[in-house]
Amino acid sequence: MIDPDQAASDQPEPEPPFPSQGRLAAIDFGTVRVGVAVCDPDRILASPVEVYQVRDEARDAEYFRQLARQERLAGFVVGLPIHCDGGESEKSKQCRAFARWLRDQTNLPVRLFDERFSTAAAKERLSGGRLSRAKKKKQLDAVAALVLLEAFLEACRYHGSLVGQSINEQPTGGESLD
Repeated sequence: MIDPDQAASDQPEPEPPFPSQGRLAAIDFGTVRVGVAVCDPDRILASPVEVYQVRDEARDAEYFRQLARQERLAGFVVGLPIHCDGGESEKSKQCRAFARWLRDQTNLPVRLFDERFSTAAAKERLSGGRLSRAKKKKQLDAVAALVLLEAFLEACRYHGSLVGQSINEQPTGGESLD
């Protein structure tokens, strides 16, 4: 999709304010597959949408612009992989670059949110039921995005304010994102 080194700039672009109302999409970022989930305008219910197969930058950008239009999104929440000790990795850097790219492509605000344990929780949710192993694997990223979005919405309600991290904030290595 994007080169993290190309996306980094000395002067971050101004970030639009994150909306307190409206539909959000959560993104479980991957370099091959991207899980997508959305919530309703009142931010009460969230649902997995799909797993998008990454193609090339132009088609990826068009996909996310179309998603924003079709779902009438007010903003995005991108999962940020954080180690248990609060540190970040190369994958964290890629997610930060993707979040800035997503903002630039859609002109919508993007928030980063700690995705620790979202894949494990998604696997747990998919462990029951009648889906084949192949179908579970195919849905895993979308369910991980759902877990991320539910956690983000719940944390916002619990704290009574916006949680997560701005895409323009620099990592410090040990801070919590919730």
